Amino acid sequence: MNAILSYIQDHLYEPVTLAQLANHISYSRYHFARMFKKATGLSPLYYVASLRLQKAKDLLLQTNLSVRDIGMEIGQQSLGTFTTRFTERVGVTPVQFRHSMKQVDEQLQSLKQLENWEDTSQWSNPSLKVEGVIDSTHEFKGFVLVGLFAKPIPEGLPLYGTLLSRLGPFSFTNVRPGIYYLLATSIQWGMAAQDILLPHSTLRARVKQPIVISNDHMVQPQRMTLHPPLIDEPPIIISLPVLMNRFLQRK
Repeated sequence: MNAILSYIQDHLYEPVTLAQLANHISYSRYHFARMFKKATGLSPLYYVASLRLQKAKDLLLQTNLSVRDIGMEIGQQSLGTFTTRFTERVGVTPVQFRHSMKQVDEQLQSLKQLENWEDTSQWSNPSLKVEGVIDSTHEFKGFVLVGLFAKPIPEGLPLYGTLLSRLGPFSFTNVRPGIYYLLATSIQWGMAAQDILLPHSTLRARVKQPIVISNDHMVQPQRMTLHPPLIDEPPIIISLPVLMNRFLQRK
């Protein structure tokens, strides 16, 4: 995995195929795709596309390149296609993302002054519930973002999500039957707005196996441990301030 992930990073701006990636480590395409998905949760080419979208976020905040040029830089020839995909997976348009720095500081201050973090958007139905406990390998002062996503990567709005003021228990009730992926990350008080918008090093956690919700099946409590990002973990694509803002609106 280290070899192939390094190869992907070195060729991020070049067209790559499944055969090309598999040949690099002398695997058949079938076995390579299986191995890669088992490690990351994503197909190789979807993972590459996610890294390119993460790079687009970097370029929007760290350069003066136009949105069109950034789209072309990551392989999107059409401005419309790039804008649509970015908006769907990040939660805001490229232009909104580029100019969201000030709002992040305001949201962080609003959350810091919040006294009651109870999420009143949830109600009780114990037969359709996902609950568990979040702890951490590293001490931090801040809050946790946790959600149930449609894919094993934090992109787009979570189907169910909330913010926690501390480590410990969490619960999602009245979860519709379906297949979900449980993912979490954290934000420390005092983090720079750019580090929140580009969360490359935030503590994070994921349950690798999908969580299946059905009317006749009780889901076992989940335990998640926040840790520094690992090399084979998918990038955080959703804009964390979007989730912070949604939580504040509910409050």
